[in-house]
Amino acid sequence: MSQPRSILLITVDCLRADHVGFLGYDQPTTPFLDALAKQSVVFPTAIVAGAPTYFSFPAIMAGRYPLSLGRDVIGLSPNEPTLGTVLNECGYATAAFVAGNPYLSRRFGYHAGFGVFRDFLEFQAKRVSGPNPRSPRLRGRLNRELKALLRKLGPLGSVYNELYFQYCQRVASPHVASVDGLRPFPSADRVVDSAAQWLTGVAKPFFLWLHLMDPHAPYCPPAEALDWMDGEAYAPSRIRYLNSYWNRGDLRPRHLSRHTHEIVALYDASIRWVDAQIARLVGILRNLDLFGDCLLALTADHGEQFLEHGRRYHPPSSLPEEVVRVPLLLHVPGTAPRPSPDSPFSLLHLAPTLLGAAGVAIPPAFEGRNLWPQISQGSSWEDTVVTETIAGCTNPFRHEDRLGPRTLVVRDRRYKLILDFGCYRDRLFDLVADPGERRPLPEDIERPARRRLLEWARVHLQKSKSQTAEARIGARLQEFRQVWLAGSHPDQTEVASPENGVLLDVTAS
Repeated sequence: MSQPRSILLITVDCLRADHVGFLGYDQPTTPFLDALAKQSVVFPTAIVAGAPTYFSFPAIMAGRYPLSLGRDVIGLSPNEPTLGTVLNECGYATAAFVAGNPYLSRRFGYHAGFGVFRDFLEFQAKRVSGPNPRSPRLRGRLNRELKALLRKLGPLGSVYNELYFQYCQRVASPHVASVDGLRPFPSADRVVDSAAQWLTGVAKPFFLWLHLMDPHAPYCPPAEALDWMDGEAYAPSRIRYLNSYWNRGDLRPRHLSRHTHEIVALYDASIRWVDAQIARLVGILRNLDLFGDCLLALTADHGEQFLEHGRRYHPPSSLPEEVVRVPLLLHVPGTAPRPSPDSPFSLLHLAPTLLGAAGVAIPPAFEGRNLWPQISQGSSWEDTVVTETIAGCTNPFRHEDRLGPRTLVVRDRRYKLILDFGCYRDRLFDLVADPGERRPLPEDIERPARRRLLEWARVHLQKSKSQTAEARIGARLQEFRQVWLAGSHPDQTEVASPENGVLLDVTAS
């Protein structure tokens, strides 16, 4: 190549692999990406290196496992190379537009290397600075005392919860004029607008990263997206009701399931809106004559659950396929489409592979490998991948949440081993015979596969012990500095956590 290629990286929060058309979904969620996929490399088994967001992105942006610097480190270190810093040092124009996810902020080092970094956290600030649902108002105090009393009376507590929920939704809640007022994150069109403005005066080559939050709960698609899906029209008040009902902690899955179909419809329409905005962005790049030598990668930080295993959203727990398997599409100009590789692809390898495809030298500090030579030649690679998380870490802004037991997943083309260090349990699944992960194999079945994956886990854990002290200390100091500048102690910072449910009040205080 006469000069390095530009890179457009689009990450979509909560985007499941089995909800995009180019991976076989039967709903029209991604018509533009489906067409682009015919000219691209599609990875049917792309697996995140960690979940949720704060355990996924160290691999995506820095090519390393999320717990490599210790369980108490969230995010990136100022002393480690990332896609942003490497490309910036190579003379790329760099910009990131991140749609309000608090875990992809300056506090956690994701601004490094970007000449322009906009995180849209003003949306979060508006939500957090609103009335405190725990304020000691008389009605709230009486309600909490009554709930505590009725909880001891069995079924009466459930009856009260239902009556109070319906009261809050139908009587006490303010009128919702527009679905825009329900979103805690900016919609994809606003993010694309900001990116388009930056692209107007950009020099080549460039690196542009967009992170879009539309498929994240609460699921609040625009009316146009619902129309495109040929689905039912939903009034804003109905969208609020459905999201609030889905977020209830007092209901069992069998009660929640009455609205699963509607919730999935809202989720799918949100994906359709993202697809339309990506199409618009590519159109802008073409009009500016920037797409012809631009490498485009689309993926997700994790998927989403809709009661397949009795859970909602994407909590750090058992890491089912609905959470760890994500779409990955790689469009490289001048490269003929290749057959979809059958080897599992860990997102640990995404950053070095993008650099390899763009013709940029890869830092030796990356734990991931450049698989572009194998991809471009249509050959396979090692098919064992690792995903890790800290069980129960639903809000890493609370430092103690980061120190729980590890959950580790090791999988290959066929078998998946889940190691739960909290209860000293391992479970092996045959993903060919049991793709829904319903029946763990008995310990005396498939012993060679279990032994092989256990050995892979042992080697991985042994490597995790050799932490880079400089990077680890740098990450901790960076977070303390950002929090100190913001005027709060890191262990006392209170934010609404999008990984622990939706950012939407479901009951009045």
